[in-house]
Amino acid sequence: MKRTDLEHKLRRAASAAGLSMRVEPGKRHDKLMIGEITVTVPRHREINEYTAAAILKSFERLFGEGWWR
Repeated sequence: MKRTDLEHKLRRAASAAGLSMRVEPGKRHDKLMIGEITVTVPRHREINEYTAAAILKSFERLFGEGWWR
């Protein structure tokens, strides 16, 4: 999955839930924050499908089970 697609999907979900998404840049990873949940995202153009699924799944508590499918 492309990193831009991942961020776009998360930004849309956060907006629909009335939350904002913040990204704090780092050297090799960025911190992506929505609500009280913070996830580390690699700074690659392509993110492994398993890694992308784990990142999306970490926000289930905010957006509901299986929201990214």
